[in-house]
Amino acid sequence: MKDIAKRFPENPLLSPPDIMPSHKDLQIACLLNPGVFQFDGKIWMIIRVAERPEQKENTISFPILAESGIKIMEISNDAVGLETKDPRVINYKNVNYLTTLSHLRLVCSEDGYKFYEPEGYPLLIGQGRLESFGIEDCRVSYIEGVYYLTYTAVSENGVGVGMRTTTDWKNFYSHGMILPPHNKDCAIFEEKINGLFYALHRPSGVGIGGNYIWLASSLDGVNWGNHECILKTREGLWDSARIGAGASPIKTRKGWLSIYHGANQNSQYCLGAFLMDLEDPSKILARTEETIMVPTEKYELTGFFGNVVFTNGHVVNLKEDTVTIYYGASDEFVCCAEFSIKEIFSLLHFY
Repeated sequence: MKDIAKRFPENPLLSPPDIMPSHKDLQIACLLNPGVFQFDGKIWMIIRVAERPEQKENTISFPILAESGIKIMEISNDAVGLETKDPRVINYKNVNYLTTLSHLRLVCSEDGYKFYEPEGYPLLIGQGRLESFGIEDCRVSYIEGVYYLTYTAVSENGVGVGMRTTTDWKNFYSHGMILPPHNKDCAIFEEKINGLFYALHRPSGVGIGGNYIWLASSLDGVNWGNHECILKTREGLWDSARIGAGASPIKTRKGWLSIYHGANQNSQYCLGAFLMDLEDPSKILARTEETIMVPTEKYELTGFFGNVVFTNGHVVNLKEDTVTIYYGASDEFVCCAEFSIKEIFSLLHFY
């Protein structure tokens, strides 16, 4: 598999000890999958921060959001009906729970690799019963003066797409769940096409169907319809088990370029790319057969959930032929790599 990423020598840019926990009873287990945007002359990341209590011997404990605040659940490791095969999710008495509770945290940088938490900006935490297991993996799109934040909203009811909007990153308006379960990986195009908003998203088929990338359109950026499946998994390749969109597609002269993640049957997460028509993004013009990035570094191979590179944020400079991707590594670290857009195009196979 190919890897054309030029990783920053400073990687990982951020690790769990670099951020303070949000609550005295919690510890940060993971930093994951930042959304990226530019604001106030700086590069910003909105990082998924996953927390849990200090783990006691022979017990698994995890937080959930209740009306009264954070509630800690504790279950004995030998409890009847407990399944703990996946470090990210447990099943207890036929109910799934996340082992961590995620919120979104803002950090900024003047140079793109030294990040810090600025004063006066809020944490974004789950709100209401549809976000009681936390909010995750935020993508940021800037459209006509408004920042659109699409994120994964998790609760016992399922996994869907929530959205909030802001103009100043201090005041937010919540639009609730815009795509119901099971759905995630929602990235809104940063430009209207023929007067319509467009977004990529990833519903998951059960039995019939699969974990494919879909396209939707909207008159107002809130209510979505005209859903169409545009990209599927490929048996025997690096993206055989599931695929999902990364950040907002990049507008180029040849089409809308989307960098996406794919996973195989062994849950190895890599990156690839595909190209959509400028006027009709439901038309797929090209797709990479090979990967453009593969987990190879120690911080990508080992961590909370190893063998993972996953992105939903980038900074584009078409004049310099670069896209700088900020990504989550092994579900624990925040890292960065630079790509040549021309080199990505050289790996695309046109239909």
